Order: sequence, then C-alpha cells, then structure tokens
Amino acid sequence: MTDLAQTWFSFPQIDPVAFAIGPLAIRWYALSYMAGLIGGWQILRYLAKAPTSPVSQEQLDNLLNYILFGVIIGGRLGYVLFYKPLDYLADPFSILKVWEGGMSFHGGFIGVVLAVLLFARVQKIPLWALSDRVALVAPLGLFFGRLANFINGELYGRVTSHPIGMIFPTGGPLPRHPSQLYEAGLEGLVLGLIMILLWRMKIAQARPGILVATFLMGYGLSRFIIEFAREPDSHLGLYDFGLWQASQGQLLSLPMVAIGFIFALIIIKKSPQNA
Repeated sequence: MTDLAQTWFSFPQIDPVAFAIGPLAIRWYALSYMAGLIGGWQILRYLAKAPTSPVSQEQLDNLLNYILFGVIIGGRLGYVLFYKPLDYLADPFSILKVWEGGMSFHGGFIGVVLAVLLFARVQKIPLWALSDRVALVAPLGLFFGRLANFINGELYGRVTSHPIGMIFPTGGPLPRHPSQLYEAGLEGLVLGLIMILLWRMKIAQARPGILVATFLMGYGLSRFIIEFAREPDSHLGLYDFGLWQASQGQLLSLPMVAIGFIFALIIIKKSPQNA
C-alpha cells in the first residue's frame, strides 16, 4: 500500500473555524451554506432584470427564505430518515442538535423542491420557470458545500494506492481519495457549466423544465460514480447485491437519474416554446 511519502499531495491543515467573535465561532461549513445561498440568490436577481422574467427581484428575496428553511429542515430530516432512523428514534430530541452535524443532500433537495412548489403556488409563478432558475444555481451551493466538507476532513474517500490519495486527520494512517474534491468538481463545476450552457443557448427558455431534468440526471450520475471512491457510512456499510455492492448514496441517487430521464423525455417530446 502506498505510504504518505509517495503521495502527490498532503492534506492542508485548515482550521474548520474561519474566525471567532468572542465565544461565537463561525465555521467554514456555515460560510459555505451562506456563499451558496447568497451567491445563487444574486445570480437569480440578475436574471430577473430581464423584461421577460416571470419572477421579480422582490419575489426572489422572499424565495431565499423558503429555500433556506427547505435546505435546513429537509437536510436534517433526510439524514435522520435515510441514515440513522433508529438512533434518532431512541433520542428524538437529538434531531434538533444540528450543531453536532448530520445533513443529507437528498433530504435537502426534497426540502427545496417542496419550498419551490409552495412558493410558486403562493406567488402564482409558473412552476417550471421558477424551478429551472433554482436548478441553474444549485451547483454553486454544491461546489461550496463540498469544499467545506474537504476543509473539515469529513466525507473522505476510500483507501487508495493512487498518488492522489491524502491522509485525513480522522481517516486513519492510509491515504484516501479526496472524494470531496471530486464531488466539488463534477457536481459543482462540470454540472454548473452544463446548466449555464443550456441557459445561454436558450434551450432552457424554449423547453421549461429541462434544467430540472438535467440537474436530476447530472447530480444523480455524478454522485453515483463518485460513491465508488467515497467511503461508505461506517454504520451502514455497503448493500450487497451480488455483482454490485451499493452505498446508500448510490441507492438514493438512482431515483433522481430515473426521474430526470423521464422528465427529459416528456419535455423533449413537447413542441418548444418561443425563447
């Protein structure tokens, strides 16, 4: 097995606390959530300046609150239900202890979906037009979130003999895949560029809902692939299906790919709207 001297990179020792104000410690993880939400919100406000935009800047200001609650509540409840239901059933009060960690992307995604559905209904905004705009900026939040996971030295990859491996502070003495960076690159940068390209080419405007379908397929496939390099949750391990040992993340991502593919087929079969 490769030792540390044979690896290309060393894990950077970055303090998870970005700065402290007296007893209040501000962590990079919290800042990453803020960067993703505020950055996405600002991009959407810029797009809302277009005369044909179905959503105003004032409405987007209110949407930010809906999405914030959707991410936090959905992410926490998703982690509880998908990863540690028995532990939290034994101690329901610990569900509220979000400062101890434990958030699920898939749960947060469901929370955002419900928030967008509710907001579109209350504000009487075309659902697909609003959903596409939210999907457009979602990779930005994923990018910052995965960078924060890397800084925290959490959600690291499996042991590897490849020189790109790193020794993480809580990952034992052997080099591991920096899978957080793989996810930041694939789910964040690559998927984000694809979404921007579809928007700039007016494909999203001509076929409402196509960005949502693209995000579902793009994230699902990216997460499914990277899970082969990511260390599975210690309390869950891998599910053995004979020829394939699947992680929980893979099982949760496959429905996203399937739903996105079905959405894309339905959207493509429809006549395009005037962009």
